[in-house]
Amino acid sequence: MADVTLDAKGLNCPLPILKAKKAINDVASGGTLEILATDPGSVADFEAFCRTTGNELVESKEEGGVYTYLIKKTA
Repeated sequence: MADVTLDAKGLNCPLPILKAKKAINDVASGGTLEILATDPGSVADFEAFCRTTGNELVESKEEGGVYTYLIKKTA
């Protein structure tokens, strides 16, 4: 289970990333942030977000049109 969950369903790019950037600040180092999104473009966005921030994309899945990302804060 994630330390913090962000519901970004119904939001389009760039809002899920912007909200995730803010939410990850509330996560302790080593903790996890779960993001729920419906924007198909968020797949590439969160891969790039983790690459550029140095955080780890632990899980990325899609079920019923909802994309779920689990990001571990490494810094």
